[in-house]
Amino acid sequence: MPRHHPTYQGRALPRPDDELVDQGLGFDVGTLLGRRRMLKAFGLGAVTLGLAACGTGTTTGAAATTAGTGTTEIPDETAGPYPGDGSNGPNVLSESGVVRSDIRSSFGTGSATAEGVPMTLELTVSDLANGGSAFAGVAVYVWHCNRAGEYSLYSEGLEDENYLRGVQVADATGKVRFTSIVPACYPGRWPHVHFEVYPAQAEITDSADAVATSQLALPKDVCDTVFAEPGYESSVRNLAQLTLDGDNVFGDDGGASQLAAVTGSVGTGYTVALHVPVDTRTEPTGGSAPGGGRPGGPPR
Repeated sequence: MPRHHPTYQGRALPRPDDELVDQGLGFDVGTLLGRRRMLKAFGLGAVTLGLAACGTGTTTGAAATTAGTGTTEIPDETAGPYPGDGSNGPNVLSESGVVRSDIRSSFGTGSATAEGVPMTLELTVSDLANGGSAFAGVAVYVWHCNRAGEYSLYSEGLEDENYLRGVQVADATGKVRFTSIVPACYPGRWPHVHFEVYPAQAEITDSADAVATSQLALPKDVCDTVFAEPGYESSVRNLAQLTLDGDNVFGDDGGASQLAAVTGSVGTGYTVALHVPVDTRTEPTGGSAPGGGRPGGPPR
């Protein structure tokens, strides 16, 4: 009697005795290409192609994080209602001191320091207009909420603080690195980090000059571990009500090209890395959401 050969989405599994996630790179690419065609057919817009796979050992998240490995631009996303880039109220980018690597403390007139599980954030920017080479010299602005789900400059009691916001200029390899803390999960949004890419440091004061605006997603297993730590209590409940596929930003492709690769532990801190392909030949469509308010309003 002939053996039944298992299939997925009408395609035979090349490794029928292994799990779906262990079918090999060629099969994964075919799956993502099929999903991309399906999403376009339903009018959900362009979906970036990337591989999001859980790793082994202490590594988890996106498989492709090295500059030059991606050929599709990072998705344009909303900057949300708390950008601090001048497009919706305060503009931290015009303040002296915003170019820094350690963003845990406020600078200037602020005095607070954000507490939480340590996180080193690494973004590697590539230039698709030049064959995917390292995009040296671009300025990258990052921001995210604290472990209570609050944003500096906007949340009640934090209007005069500007922590968890900063700019770095990409080195010769296109990489920027920030020292921060793992952000919380607040109601309605998957745990994430916002970022904008500017052509150069001299152009960061006008948000309209950004050549890319996007967001990074954190893997669930890392979030589950971090949120068991003191100070993250509300995140446990909030994350339990969410899925990455159901998120209003990452849900169109399950964060396929925005899911970070993560290594480390609570004790030593985590390194969170993402490859950010940017195409200056395309018109940026991301940016700030209308309105403002505080976390707890329209989540973005």
